[in-house]
Amino acid sequence: MITLYHCHGARSFRPLWMLEEMGLAYELKMLPFPPRVFAKEYLAINPLGTIPFMIDGDTKMTESSGICQYLGTRHGPTPLVVGVDDPAYGAYLNWMFFSDATLTFPQTLVLRYGTLEPNERRQPQVVEDYAKWFLGRLRAVEAAAGQGDYLCAGRFTAADVVNGYALRLASNLGLAKDFGPNVTAYWARLQQRDGYQRALEAETRAGEVQQVPKRA
Repeated sequence: MITLYHCHGARSFRPLWMLEEMGLAYELKMLPFPPRVFAKEYLAINPLGTIPFMIDGDTKMTESSGICQYLGTRHGPTPLVVGVDDPAYGAYLNWMFFSDATLTFPQTLVLRYGTLEPNERRQPQVVEDYAKWFLGRLRAVEAAAGQGDYLCAGRFTAADVVNGYALRLASNLGLAKDFGPNVTAYWARLQQRDGYQRALEAETRAGEVQQVPKRA
């Protein structure tokens, strides 16, 4: 059984969405955010104290996009993964890394210095600068979404899962109002997927059962 440690709305939503898209059995363990502060016992499981943390037999992983690739290859075959012989493989791999390194990174600074830090440590200039950074990098998604329904390979793939999460985070941070028209339409398509809706429901249900509230 695959075990996934998750916080509501955190980047661990990527593997949760992937699990639902693939129809794999899993156990979802909810934690308050950030767990290294509010669930210190979690450090005995994952010394980094970060989310996600996935256990699959002897395999343990902490990187959300990497977990999605792992699930698709280890528990496939699945059309969610683009194979090495596919002409779109390079584009697919680039989008997989782009999702965290380019899109999510600046948003973490917006989240931290606009929401998570105490009022006296918040940095409005950092929030403004890194929100602009994110929106600038989002031009690549705007261009790709103007050429087809999904980012690569002419179909929905794990690349859409991992970058779709970045759009969910942006929405939660109030940045969706600045999406271009292609990104807005693309994000709407992703939210209509049954796998996405099931992941949202699983997140909400597990939080209620395990009595882990959503972060403010």
